[in-house]
Amino acid sequence: MISNQTLIGCIEEAKKISGLDFMLTDNLAVTIASTADFSEVKKSNITEFVKSDEDNKEINNVLLLRVTAEDAEDYALLIKGDDSKLLAGKLLVSQIQNLIIAYKDKIDKDGFFQNLLLDNLLLVDIYNKAQKLNIEAVASRCVLVIELSAIKDPGAIEMVKELFDIENGDFVTTVDEDHIIVVKNIENGNSYDEIEADARMLVDMFRSETMTNVRVAFGTIVNDIKGVSKSYKEANMALDVGKIFYAEKFVISYSTLGIGRLIYQLPINLCEMYIDEVFGGELSEEIDEEILNTINKFLDNSLNVSETSRQLYIHRNTLVYRIEKLEKATGMDVRNFDDALSFRIAMMVLGYINYVKNNQ
Repeated sequence: MISNQTLIGCIEEAKKISGLDFMLTDNLAVTIASTADFSEVKKSNITEFVKSDEDNKEINNVLLLRVTAEDAEDYALLIKGDDSKLLAGKLLVSQIQNLIIAYKDKIDKDGFFQNLLLDNLLLVDIYNKAQKLNIEAVASRCVLVIELSAIKDPGAIEMVKELFDIENGDFVTTVDEDHIIVVKNIENGNSYDEIEADARMLVDMFRSETMTNVRVAFGTIVNDIKGVSKSYKEANMALDVGKIFYAEKFVISYSTLGIGRLIYQLPINLCEMYIDEVFGGELSEEIDEEILNTINKFLDNSLNVSETSRQLYIHRNTLVYRIEKLEKATGMDVRNFDDALSFRIAMMVLGYINYVKNNQ
């Protein structure tokens, strides 16, 4: 139902423009908004008028007009003043009815997209409801999910809405207090690069406006309304996978998750079996954070000893010493491509196991 505050503002604005006095009541003659005393009209007169088939009626020089509310009980609008009250009243009735329709449309669309994202609609209902709400069924869309983490600002969703073209098909909603969801309408020529630019813009906005970091993930582009839930699930997976394997990133795309996406979907017992085969159960305590950081940088630089030494500001022999120390503890020589690949995968699997155990 439309808020009383919205209706009060509408009535007060009408008085400023017309100079007439107005009162809006519900079907039980309970006052919602009023600019003057209307005691000359009894409550029983108002309830009888609302129950009748009349659109307008005059009682003691007060004009009563019916405000039809779709799928709800009608309102009564009372007006007193000069001879212009009928025209002014009809204009105000039209404005209030349009507000009610617009509010209902907004609520209906919000509920539709929330149920669509959560897979709460049958396929036939998706297309029927989309048609009733004037939502294009065949259109390219992509879902972005913003993880708010420490932010509990009720105005956050309004900040996000300002960045997107709601009139052109973008939609912003929530399904819980920790995430804001953007269903972005993809126009011809738009690409994943532009979606990523939007995601980075969101990160920058929250960083400047709230002084906190948010993480933004997005799924793949879908070309049919029924695919929106798929893109939403992909974005959620990207958030989870990003926390485990790409913690340094604030923008994560489902299509670039790589092997992390595969590991995330493996059973935990299978992961533990793999770690047991590679490391004999656990990584040796001799392999400290310094060695791990060195090896990761070495792998990032495609096994290039010179470039890794330069970036870490260490002597080439120091790097070789750390690589050999890892080989002694694990039996894996990361200067060899196969061992380097096995070690990188094993470390990702180990990170996944630790994440699952810490979040049980």
